Amino acid sequence: MPLHMPHIHPGRRFGAMRGWLRQTELGLIALAVLVGAASGLLAVAIGGFARMMHVVFFGPEAAHGLSSIRNASPWALLLLPALGGLLLGGLNLLLARIRPRTPVDPIEANALHGGRLSLNDGLVVVAQNLVSNGFGASVGLEAGYTQIAGGAASRLGRLIGLRRGDLRVLVGCGAAGAISAAFDAPLTGTFYAFELVVGLYSIATLAPVVTAAVTALAVSRALRGDNPVLAVGSADGADLQGYALALLLGLLCGLAGIALMRGVTLTEHWLRRGVPWQHLRPLAGGLVVGALALVTPGVLSAGHASLHRLFGVENTLQAVLVLLVLKAIASAVSIGAGFRGGLFFASLLLGALVGQVFALLLAIVMPPGVDATFLITVGTSAFGAAVIGAPLAMTFLALEMTGSFGLTGAVLVAVIASSVTVRRLFGYSFATWRFHLRGETIRSARDIGWLRDLTVGKLMRRDVRTVKHDTRISSFRRDFPLGAEARVVVVDDAGRYAGIVNVPDAHTETADDMDTVAPLVWGGKTPLLPAMNAKEAMAVFEATESEALAVIDTTDARNVLGLVTQSHLLRRYGEELEKRRTEELGGA
Repeated sequence: MPLHMPHIHPGRRFGAMRGWLRQTELGLIALAVLVGAASGLLAVAIGGFARMMHVVFFGPEAAHGLSSIRNASPWALLLLPALGGLLLGGLNLLLARIRPRTPVDPIEANALHGGRLSLNDGLVVVAQNLVSNGFGASVGLEAGYTQIAGGAASRLGRLIGLRRGDLRVLVGCGAAGAISAAFDAPLTGTFYAFELVVGLYSIATLAPVVTAAVTALAVSRALRGDNPVLAVGSADGADLQGYALALLLGLLCGLAGIALMRGVTLTEHWLRRGVPWQHLRPLAGGLVVGALALVTPGVLSAGHASLHRLFGVENTLQAVLVLLVLKAIASAVSIGAGFRGGLFFASLLLGALVGQVFALLLAIVMPPGVDATFLITVGTSAFGAAVIGAPLAMTFLALEMTGSFGLTGAVLVAVIASSVTVRRLFGYSFATWRFHLRGETIRSARDIGWLRDLTVGKLMRRDVRTVKHDTRISSFRRDFPLGAEARVVVVDDAGRYAGIVNVPDAHTETADDMDTVAPLVWGGKTPLLPAMNAKEAMAVFEATESEALAVIDTTDARNVLGLVTQSHLLRRYGEELEKRRTEELGGA
């Protein structure tokens, strides 16, 4: 008789595969392949759609780069960015009615929400980014790339049921794949993810992030061929003088990066005062960008063609200075007016322009000067590190731009100088500076969301016994003998929190001379609130030198909710901290 294989229900098969994906390192790598493929496909599609918009609106010449067009209609240059601003304002007005919340970006999602990122938010950001970039606003597409790729990765991870740490890594895989595919730069994409989205580098996270970046690169090359966005050719290595110049240029780029970030904030402030209608600010910003484009179209869009032109064409000092100043103004106005996009590529172009200016000035002061390609490359990475806040990613960017290992050491010196300058004088990258302006204290994507979830309200004991402040000592001793309770919460006649009495204190000889427990009450002015997180509560414990504190509902009502001991708080904090460290190292 023929043997029959037992039937396995498809749901159980999926459950077994889901368990393997969740619990093994190879499972996370397999998910990284899927995320990388999706990221590459999305980056190619978004970039291709943006280029199509450029050609449709500005003419066939825009196919080679919107910032390089020379024969466009002046009316198109002036009015198309404003039209894009008007459309964006209308889109934002519609979104405010049907989806009235600000999209959470990958850095914020990984820092505060354990990698939970909405795919719908990604679609919203992509639409806003395409309208902004497609009509010529001075922003790149990186925000759309990383948002939609991170959202897709988060959706996949939540479908599988990944742990918090693995979900954060998978969102980083999405960002790595998006940057790798968009710029044909897998090393840059990998360390962009580590430094900005995952928040740390570890051996356990290396394999999935690299896998996603390489997979995305393979998919993008299969769909469109090699992408020459950052391929600028070789540059000479650095001697001792080159290292010294790289250090000086890095310091200048750090200061210039701070000026740009401050400029964005000031521009946003001025536009809010000058244009009180929020949804009309992109229109006003578009008019400014269009007016600047009449002087030089190099300010339009991200500026890919302008960057290539710097490496391939001789430029005068006046022309480079004009483009540097106008591109900085256009980028600040675009972001400040509410156009959606990133400063990733804009910062690269501005850094290249700073490097070109530096090279031209050196040629005047110290003829014949220094290789311009060397200084342009150094400036690109140093300015990018100042604004973006990813020094290793920007170092690898220079390597992938030029293929020159001899140049990388000088770039690293400049990147470190730029990063330290920004950190000491400013304290934030552009992304974390924007969070700071919104009232968030995020300085990186390092996971602090678990700390916010570990609140006093979740840690407190609710079975707390209370007594009135005028309770007699004899009655207190009868109701609370030694060993029955350690502490009792005291309330006033209206039932509001008044303090705490240590039970052993009420049984001492000193208490024999007291009529009521009132003289033994302490801690009446330092209760905890249920919304406080563990770190805030520990600060209160340290300030009061108390072993236990009461929890009240509000500072006005002062109704007692529970009690928290310092020992329990420290134990739970330590357990959660150890859990996060284990996740970061790849443990279960």
